[in-house]
Amino acid sequence: MKTLAELESFYKTNLLPELLDLEKIRKKLLKKYFKIVFVVLSIAVALAFVLISSLKQIIEDFLGTMFVLSLITAIILAVIFFLISRGYTKDFKILIIDQIVRFIDKNLIYYQSRYVPKSVFVDSQIFRTKPNQYKGDDYVTGRIGDTQIQFSEIDANVKAPGYSNQFRGLFFVADFNKNFKGQTVVLPDSAEYFFGRLGKNLQSWNFTRDQLIKLEDPEFEKLFCVYGSDQVQARYILSTSLMRRIVDFREKTKRGLCLSFVNSKLFLALPYTRDLFEPKVFQTVVDFEPIKQYYQDLMLAVGIVKDLNLNTRIWTKR
Repeated sequence: MKTLAELESFYKTNLLPELLDLEKIRKKLLKKYFKIVFVVLSIAVALAFVLISSLKQIIEDFLGTMFVLSLITAIILAVIFFLISRGYTKDFKILIIDQIVRFIDKNLIYYQSRYVPKSVFVDSQIFRTKPNQYKGDDYVTGRIGDTQIQFSEIDANVKAPGYSNQFRGLFFVADFNKNFKGQTVVLPDSAEYFFGRLGKNLQSWNFTRDQLIKLEDPEFEKLFCVYGSDQVQARYILSTSLMRRIVDFREKTKRGLCLSFVNSKLFLALPYTRDLFEPKVFQTVVDFEPIKQYYQDLMLAVGIVKDLNLNTRIWTKR
């Protein structure tokens, strides 16, 4: 991992000249947007006065009309902002995020508009139903040591009769360092946390999953529940050291991560409520702190290889 001093040096020599040019573009974009906001709000206010003078109905209808007018105005402004800022966002990612990815490791390739394919997301078995809506961006692929990886931001809506879920965050895929068939799925253990011993029974009654796997690590068992197609294989995959590393990674991220091991691959879903690599149009891009945040977010994903010790090749893996 590069040091903070190396990152600061890279920022000053490689990124700052590009950021200064982008800052000029950002200011022009905001100036243009605020002019549009003034025009749209002027039209909305004029329309509101017309409605006030002509509306003859009861006050509830008036308030409802004003609410609808405000909502339409907000939607129009949001759409306009998206349209005029997307070119700036694309340029920022190509000029800045791509350089940070290559700074981290020259074996990694960044694609700002691609994402982990839906078929791969479904193959993970973390979610039991195919997403009805699926999109993403900020795709990174390449090799870290002996391990091939790919990850991106994903926004997936999964809906079925009696079931609804949404995943928004980082989705990571890697070759696992053990050969196996079948599947083992590791999910946050909310049932046992809230319901104690009853929660364990609820887990075993989960008919949408494979059999419940009971492991010998008490701390891991408190945080996660494990379902698998084979009891012996699940224990072969989830060694004592790997369970310890998963617990440590959860503590590091402070997030309710999900993992699965399917046909010699590792899948990891890490939820986020914010966009990871989007530039903040209403803030200067010249500061070092946002660059540091982009770097740390990328290193969290790339660092999964080290955190889970995926480069250690054992048995028939080389």
